[in-house]
Amino acid sequence: MPLNDLVAPQAIIPALKVNNKKQALHELATRAAELSGRSEREIFDVLMQREKLGSTGVGSGIAIPHGKLAKLERLFGLFARLDRAIDFEALDGQPVDLIFVLLAPEGAGADHLKALARVARLLRDPDVANKLRDAHAAEAIYAVLALPSPVHG
Repeated sequence: MPLNDLVAPQAIIPALKVNNKKQALHELATRAAELSGRSEREIFDVLMQREKLGSTGVGSGIAIPHGKLAKLERLFGLFARLDRAIDFEALDGQPVDLIFVLLAPEGAGADHLKALARVARLLRDPDVANKLRDAHAAEAIYAVLALPSPVHG
């Protein structure tokens, strides 16, 4: 299932330069605020609160910070490929270089969880992750995210 309903071409950062997790989340909140019309502080706070519950670094160099915002109209995704990997306190201890931020309306319920599962499934696919790491332009990254997911099994 492609992710092009969650992430727009302008919501892709092909080479984000950050030194740590907090800085990464701040930069991503800034971009998400520009595109979603929500406050940067509100987005940053939601993402930081979620990280306090446990890292959203899911392993294999991938993080999926997420949260719910009041008055957000629809699910909103933002993807960043980091210029260099950073420590994200990931479950497997590996540094993170691919980050997909997912913001959901407060009442999203199951849609939020389904979207999270779709993002995780796609990014955990080694072929997809390698293509994302090899893509250097926003358009190329978007093309990978918009591909139908390979079906395994």
